[in-house]
This record gives sequence, C-alpha cells and structure tokens, in this order.
Amino acid sequence: MHIRDAEAADLTTITEIHNEAVVNTTAVWDEQTVDVADRAAWLADRTDHGFPVLVAVDDSGVLGYATFGPWRARSGYRHTVELSVYVHPDRQGRGIGNDLMAALIDRAREHGVHVMIAAIESRNAGSIRLHEKHGFVQTGLLPQVGTKFGGWLDLAFLQLILDERTAPA
Repeated sequence: MHIRDAEAADLTTITEIHNEAVVNTTAVWDEQTVDVADRAAWLADRTDHGFPVLVAVDDSGVLGYATFGPWRARSGYRHTVELSVYVHPDRQGRGIGNDLMAALIDRAREHGVHVMIAAIESRNAGSIRLHEKHGFVQTGLLPQVGTKFGGWLDLAFLQLILDERTAPA
C-alpha cells in the first residue's frame, strides 16, 4: 500500500466509500448519496483551494481517502483546518486509516497549518481512538446537534495543535 494525491480515476471508489458512509454510518451526516460528478466537483474545489485529497492504494485500487479543508469561512480561521478520513468498509481495521491520518498531518504541517479539528459523532469510538492516537484531544461536545436514522447525534470536537507558534505568521 502507498499513499498519493487523489486523481480523477479514483473518484468512482471515493464516491462508493462516501456513499457507504452516508447509507450505513453516522460518520457522514448527509442523508442523500452523491454521484461521481459531485465528487469530481468536490475534488476540484479542494485542489483549486490548495487542500489535499490523499488516497491509500494497493494493486486492488483505492482503499481509503483523507482530506482537510477550511474550518470556517472567516479569514481569522485561516490557520485551522477540519480533516476527514474514510476507509473502505472491507478494509477497516488494517491500519489504513492510521497511515492516511499520519500522511494528512504531515501534509498539514507542510502547509503551515496550526490547528486541525475533527468533528466526530460522539459514539464513534474507533474514530475517536484513531485521532487520540495521533495526539488529538477532545475539546468539546455538542449534544443533539444532528439527526440521522431517527435519533439525535452528539458531535465531539477533537483538536490537534501542530506547531509551537506563539503568534500567527
């Protein structure tokens, strides 16, 4: 397995992974699936704005993907990003998410990012453990701010400070 920047040829599998999370999990709080054209626009937007989309691949194809993007639209948040990591359900538990997370954190440091934020459904213990393994700490919990599958969802916020800057550049 190796990790590289996503390409247009990866979009079918990225779409499948995204849609599986929409349909079967609370990792994505959307309730509607998307098509490849939607993910192509998403990839173009990410890369046009200088944000990475990484894929883990082996001889069988894309195993998972990871990205970060703006935390909030206001300019005062420009040193903070929100990340996402998704692994194909048939490949989970094999270290792919861990490797994608490490590569994404490295890329964030290369980009001069100061803080990474993860917003995770509070009962997603596996995702929370993965983030904590990489140094993220939970900094907040917003009860009942989302809904899916007929119930309320609580949103846990985790944060990783990437550098020791005492003031922004």
